[in-house]
Amino acid sequence: MGAVRSHMTMSLDGFIADRSDQVGELFEWYEAGEITVPNPNETVTFRVDDAGAQVLGELTGRCGALVAGRHLFDIADGWGDQHPVGAPVVVVTHRPPTEAASRWPTTTFVDGVDAAITRARQIADGKDVVIASPTITQQALDLGLIDEVCVSLVPVLFGEGIPYFATLRDGHQLLEDPVVVQGHRALHLRYPVRRRDR
Repeated sequence: MGAVRSHMTMSLDGFIADRSDQVGELFEWYEAGEITVPNPNETVTFRVDDAGAQVLGELTGRCGALVAGRHLFDIADGWGDQHPVGAPVVVVTHRPPTEAASRWPTTTFVDGVDAAITRARQIADGKDVVIASPTITQQALDLGLIDEVCVSLVPVLFGEGIPYFATLRDGHQLLEDPVVVQGHRALHLRYPVRRRDR
């Protein structure tokens, strides 16, 4: 069975966007190199450095399904039903869009984080599941469903905005020592989650 990972690009002070959902300089690392990383979405181009190509290759190459929240899905207009990660998307929502079947036929809409991760694992069929939303990450951590927290840490301070991490139900979560990949305009960190029973 594949791992469940969360991944977001984050400012040094912990934000994944400003208060108006703008990412500002956070995505500069996606255009900071000479290596083009192919993806199925023709509207998105990744030209990264060696480190960025390695990180993206690991995240996308092993990804069998991506889990996102409804807010991110709406902002991205469902990625045109073709997320750049190249895997089917599972959206956590209480109310799927009325035009879901016609506009996003390969996207699955599920009520609840636990059910969404379960469905994503089924779709992934032994490959990894990647979570790409901060609120879904928080809830999945609370439920003990995440194996690894991944952060692409960008050298910018937002001062305020939308945090990657917020209040956890049990107060805190211990992580193992990180795998560190130094890139241009981003420091890529992968933290295995320490299980609470240790």
